[in-house]
Amino acid sequence: MVFSFFKKPPQKMPERSAARPRAPLPDVKLPERPADAPVRIEPLPDLEFSLETLPPKMPVGQPLASSAGPEKGADRGPETLPGIDPEFGVDDFDDEFTESSVMAINVEHDIDPLQADVEQVVVLFANGQDAAARSLLEGFIRAYPGSEGKRLWLLLLDLLQILGERAEFDRCCVEFAERCETSPPSWREHGFKVRSTATGGVLALQGVLTGDDLRPIEQLKRLLGQSGELLLDCSKLVGCDDIVAGVLAECLIAVRRAGKPLRLVGAESLQQRLDERLKPGNPEHEASWRLLLELLQRQAPQAHFEERAVDYAVTFELSPPSWETLPKSVSQPGATSPLDDACYLSGELKNQRFEDLSKYLASHEVAILDFSGVLRLDFFSAGQLVNRLVPFKAAGKDIVIRSPNHLVAELMAVVGLNKQARIIVPKS
Repeated sequence: MVFSFFKKPPQKMPERSAARPRAPLPDVKLPERPADAPVRIEPLPDLEFSLETLPPKMPVGQPLASSAGPEKGADRGPETLPGIDPEFGVDDFDDEFTESSVMAINVEHDIDPLQADVEQVVVLFANGQDAAARSLLEGFIRAYPGSEGKRLWLLLLDLLQILGERAEFDRCCVEFAERCETSPPSWREHGFKVRSTATGGVLALQGVLTGDDLRPIEQLKRLLGQSGELLLDCSKLVGCDDIVAGVLAECLIAVRRAGKPLRLVGAESLQQRLDERLKPGNPEHEASWRLLLELLQRQAPQAHFEERAVDYAVTFELSPPSWETLPKSVSQPGATSPLDDACYLSGELKNQRFEDLSKYLASHEVAILDFSGVLRLDFFSAGQLVNRLVPFKAAGKDIVIRSPNHLVAELMAVVGLNKQARIIVPKS
């Protein structure tokens, strides 16, 4: 590489051409004017403005073109845009779409303020903004005296149940009864149902149970500590995580060893799903393995149990459990039928497309979707559920959505689910 140590000669600026003198102007002799002659100023011609030169209609929201603002102290009249009738003040675009406080949902101009407040709360809750929804509810209920604010009170009480704040729920129930002059709703447990029989109790587990909410399993422990036979209905239990599986397995093992009367109903589907999912040699989901072996102990042939017990021992390098002959009080698999033929949904329904729901809807003359175990429904899932139900509703199918909490039920009304199904909210 060669470097030059000499500067380049500076470039010379181009020389300007020499200025040439202009030709002298001809002498013009102006007429002389007497000193006392008046000065006359000719007026400017009138300027004409026409609205025809402006566009027939300007886009909504575009500022008016103006060279200067109004003078101070001047009496300003109402500003109107070209193409808008000043008698009404809005154009066709504003008639069809308005700025709504509920995620741009199209609402009428004369919407009920209470309805607007309810929609704002349920949208926040659907988006997982529990703190913001609670703050709004606590403020709104003060603005609606007496029974006028009952809908907001029910939303707040359901939110407190979902958050698990039993003490605050009980305190609000007292104020609810005083202000609305009616009995408050009772505390509801999500994810299971309990009812009594002549010989004992019935506990129905449903949906997908996770370690985030162990109340169903805690209720099972309490019922197992009482006298009488317990019927455990698992026909609507879709699945559970390892935390719930471990606790449930411990409960069943303790009952079996203590000889406690327990009738297990509808666990075949859960057993089959666990049997297909758990693969030997994969050292994961140890708690689910223990639950599978306990279910096989109760309702499978001994050969199948022993085969899977060996798989468990090889996978986790533990001694395999042995087959035990169950006493009659705990060995009955149960000839009792499930509580009903509804489709049970549970947990927080987020980004759901409900693809498995079409088969159920097509095979039932009256389709019942049980939402008693559903804590939350987001906007996407609610819209997908509407799309899933529309063709069946158009074909004359009778669809019932049963027992959603008030937060979920109000959201269903916002997205139009109440036009596709009968929504039955539980009584207080």
